[in-house]
Amino acid sequence: MTVDNQRMTLKKPELLLPAGSLDKMRAAYDFGADAVYAGQPRYSLRARNNEFRLEHIQTGIEEAHARGKKFFVTSNLLPHNDKVRTYLRDIEPVIAMKPDALIMADPGLIMMVREKWPEVAIHLSVQANTVNWAAVKFWQTMGVARIILSRELSLDEIEKIRQECPDIELEVFVHGALCIAYSGRCLLSGYFNRRDSNQGTCTNACRWDYKTSAATDNTDTGEVQPLKLEGDFSFAKAQQEAEQGFAACGGGTRHPLADQVYLLEEKERPGQLMPIMEDEHGTYIMNSKDLRAVEHVERLVKIGVDSLKIEGRTKSQYYVSRTAQVYRRAIDDAVAGRPFNPALITELEGLANRGYTAGFLERRPSQDYQNYETGSSEMRRSQFVGEVKSEKDGWAEVETKNRFSVGDTLEVIHPGGNRTVQVTAMKNLDGEAVTVASGNPMRVWIPLEAPADGALLARIFE
Repeated sequence: MTVDNQRMTLKKPELLLPAGSLDKMRAAYDFGADAVYAGQPRYSLRARNNEFRLEHIQTGIEEAHARGKKFFVTSNLLPHNDKVRTYLRDIEPVIAMKPDALIMADPGLIMMVREKWPEVAIHLSVQANTVNWAAVKFWQTMGVARIILSRELSLDEIEKIRQECPDIELEVFVHGALCIAYSGRCLLSGYFNRRDSNQGTCTNACRWDYKTSAATDNTDTGEVQPLKLEGDFSFAKAQQEAEQGFAACGGGTRHPLADQVYLLEEKERPGQLMPIMEDEHGTYIMNSKDLRAVEHVERLVKIGVDSLKIEGRTKSQYYVSRTAQVYRRAIDDAVAGRPFNPALITELEGLANRGYTAGFLERRPSQDYQNYETGSSEMRRSQFVGEVKSEKDGWAEVETKNRFSVGDTLEVIHPGGNRTVQVTAMKNLDGEAVTVASGNPMRVWIPLEAPADGALLARIFE
């Protein structure tokens, strides 16, 4: 097969974006998404910061179908008995709205839906942790239409699954937060403050600010001692077990501090000390970098993945718009046979992120996945500063999100194309000249040529 013929046979994968609200859903579609996913709060893993009650789901589905787009409803929690009892009752009105699929993880709930509504398409959530082709075939026999593969797979493993399972849809995450857990099955939040990640109330405990202190059995040394530790814990025994465990894994050169037992203390919980093993890096030991796989879109397209998914139902409208636009261009370039554009990586640096990694798609040293330096998101190239609400006579009314000033350089992010402008003037709603727009939010007018209505503005760092 010639290169040209190969390009002609490449299938364009779906670009799937998160929708935490109707406005974010509309932005995703405007900037290139083919589909969105949103969750009914009681039965998805986003119970907080979730606008999608029944009436919003109805509106979302209707608007999506009017635009020729798809709308998936996430129903992927791992339910305890009480939620199993109410599930069919609560999902029935949602199914009547005709979403394009339900995203589900629990085998029992899947069985119940398949029995009552066999015509409904089911996509298996990443929460089910599908990591091999045999599991894909199993779920296919259960009537599942699409498998959202685990984030813990390499590109080669995804390709092997595609080869072994050619007649089922496969979906892969390409951007967003990662967990220090197996694709979201984390217990930290539930352990610390009884908010269960697997029931939709994750507090992102892996992002908190942790400090470590050396522990000792000797109370005469003056070193930090745990006042209260549940259970029968021995520092000497923990150190011995760590050494034995390391030897069992093959040994090698061991950092001299790695076998020291440390006490973990979270900033907002002083005095609550937890034993843990760590080396000299210390803080943010459970904090993953964010996934960014835009540079691997071409390979995923060639493998034949059916849907490329972006994480972030609690992220901003700016995040949704920017990621949709960047990954739309990456997909279109890959299908057309154009080489990868490195500028797409630069554009993603403008988003708040904890550092980027390709996750498990590429095999790298383990420390590449982990952010030891900070738990907060940072903007490294640009910052979202406002949204254009209206335009008139060459001026744009901007609702501010962060501070910007006359003289700043802004990127105008618009579905019709992006451009860079300098702020030459500014006035408030009374028409008075001002030089600074705070991020309160407030509204100001700046000179900006059309098209500008609905555009997002980002201040570019010099």
